[in-house]
Amino acid sequence: MVGMRVVLATGNRGKLREFAEMLAPLALNFIPQSELGVTPPDETGVTFAANALLKARAAAQQTGLPAMADDSGLEVDLLGGAPGVHSARYAGVHGDDAANTSKLLAELRARGVPFGATTTRARFCCVIVLLRAADDPAPRIASGVWKGYIAAVPRGAGGFGYDPVFVDPIRDMTAAELPAAEKNSRSHRAQALRALLAMGPL
Repeated sequence: MVGMRVVLATGNRGKLREFAEMLAPLALNFIPQSELGVTPPDETGVTFAANALLKARAAAQQTGLPAMADDSGLEVDLLGGAPGVHSARYAGVHGDDAANTSKLLAELRARGVPFGATTTRARFCCVIVLLRAADDPAPRIASGVWKGYIAAVPRGAGGFGYDPVFVDPIRDMTAAELPAAEKNSRSHRAQALRALLAMGPL
């Protein structure tokens, strides 16, 4: 519905920036949850979908508005899928991108294998949930996956999180080196959002 207000249930500035760019063409009024005083829940889910649902439901309950949330992270084959749902707090402090990336690289170096497309395979995963109300019996859930590998050293100044060490094999550039518009057309978040919008009008 044109002009409908929807809470965007995230406090991550990088995600807010990317969502603002990707959602700009829609005739909806997306409002960051911080502007509405939403207290985010503890992310206790063991899957991206569970955490996205927790965040969307908390925002909808506290505001009485429809809410959209994503949960996303990096999975590395050599680490058994870690850091996964713990991506944002891998090094112990939520949102410390530099510490999380340093721990990731240290864990991979400890495996004693060279960094490359076949040895440090990884994927960014994203699940987006849209609730029309807190008790929505049929939430819309969509996912996206961006496959690549981990580079030995960070490259690029864009993006956030693990972007400086995640290499897109098609472009041979890290997510932090890609122009923002290109990242926002290729990323796991972009794929999930396209899948969500393909489900029909919000």
